[in-house]
Amino acid sequence: MKSKLIFGFHAVTARLRHEAESIEEIYVDAARHDPRMRELLRAVAAAGVRVIQADETRLSSMVGSRRHQGVVAKAGAVSLARNLDELLDMVVGPPLILILDGITDPHNLGACLRVADGAGAHAVIAPKDRAVGLNATAAKVASGAADTVPYITVTNLARTMRELKERDIWLIGTTEDADKGLYEADFSGGAALVMGSEGEGMRRLTRDTCDLLVSVPMLGSVESLNVSVASGVCLYEARRQRMVKGV
Repeated sequence: MKSKLIFGFHAVTARLRHEAESIEEIYVDAARHDPRMRELLRAVAAAGVRVIQADETRLSSMVGSRRHQGVVAKAGAVSLARNLDELLDMVVGPPLILILDGITDPHNLGACLRVADGAGAHAVIAPKDRAVGLNATAAKVASGAADTVPYITVTNLARTMRELKERDIWLIGTTEDADKGLYEADFSGGAALVMGSEGEGMRRLTRDTCDLLVSVPMLGSVESLNVSVASGVCLYEARRQRMVKGV
């Protein structure tokens, strides 16, 4: 499998914890000797992973950012579901899926993966075009969730949504002008939460393919929430409902 770079303490530590055998080598800032770095190096030694000392300039050049925190890992891909059919065949119980329609900011994607992992979503689905890919920045922000939550990109999002319907998965889209509120939606069965892009929201065809449209309650002066925050609010409402009903 093709190797990729992951960086930052959370992302690298999570990979060490869950898939240490996938890590080929780890580059660390030779100037860092603080407790956090020492703890990481102990975990690296226990996993038997090769460590390469580097300076801050080299690390920044490797990942194209200075936000690496002094640690970069070269690692192979982990074994997650690669397509929709494989994913749904693996799920036990009613699926819970997050669909992102046109998210272009890698920080938002990473944060969405992180809340999807926390809320127990089975996957994140996004279109291949007009959306950010799962790059190193998104993986860092995800803090390890990029290795635990399948991120499935599809050529035709509306067609994929129709395939989900055929699998008895209810498509619940979010939009500020919906007639119903979030707490009126039923997430206890198979459900896919559909979130629009940061600026324009869901595309028309995506919106029209949804079974239900709901709005997130906004009681203050701001008009909307960041897409990752809104995803967290909705996914945890879905998780609350499932816990209440023992799903």
